[in-house]
Amino acid sequence: MPHGAGAAQPSATAAPSPEIMELDLGDLRHALARGWADWRAAPGFGAVFAGVYVAGGLILAFVAGGFVFQTLILALGFPLFAPFAAVGLYEVSRRIEVARPLDVYQVFGAVWREKDRQIPWAGAIIVIYFLFYSFLAHMIFALFMGASPMTNISTSWEAYLTPGGLTMIAVELAVGALLGFVLFALTVFSLPYMLHKEVDFITAMILSFQAVQANLRVMLVWALTIGVIVVVAMVPAFLGLLVALPVLGHASWHLYRSALRHPEDETEAS
Repeated sequence: MPHGAGAAQPSATAAPSPEIMELDLGDLRHALARGWADWRAAPGFGAVFAGVYVAGGLILAFVAGGFVFQTLILALGFPLFAPFAAVGLYEVSRRIEVARPLDVYQVFGAVWREKDRQIPWAGAIIVIYFLFYSFLAHMIFALFMGASPMTNISTSWEAYLTPGGLTMIAVELAVGALLGFVLFALTVFSLPYMLHKEVDFITAMILSFQAVQANLRVMLVWALTIGVIVVVAMVPAFLGLLVALPVLGHASWHLYRSALRHPEDETEAS
């Protein structure tokens, strides 16, 4: 059942706006199943796009030099960047959906062409948002830990078991969850929308937020699902991301297709 509409420009001439559809938990299961199928159909692309994050995570852990708390703050930024990294995965799923060949040059060419469209602007907003999140996380850390902001958690666990340390952890988690969900709401549908259609990033982000608001319960479950899968995938030296990120990226494309119904889709696919 449609909930509302947003502006879209798939070509030089404006097309009818997409409808925001009502989602249920069955749509999440369907999206994950389709995401798994897409990953199995093209695991090589998933390995390439997710490999950047695995390499980044390993480098981050090495550079951090044992400062686990600081590493954790930055590592938790991976879910914030994941939608932007998934643009290539969206393209793979889009091609599978319309039965187009998964040619390496065409897939990477499509991703490369995005540099001249709206996705880089959205990426800039994500980077700024993440930098703000990192700054705020360090401020909260300093506020509650006082003179021990540079404590190495690997040798000073007791500092985090004090009342101040436990309160700091609770506040960090609450603030991180709130900021993470706001960014999730702005990007979960806007990035695949910008890949799929010619639309400015502000319109796409507003529509994405409206779609999440219209399906708040389902999207809260989806955000929690993404968070749990990504955190678990980080445990084995970030290597689990080689599977988790591609599956989630493909699944996000299919959830977008369920959430936003474009009137011209049938003729476009024919």
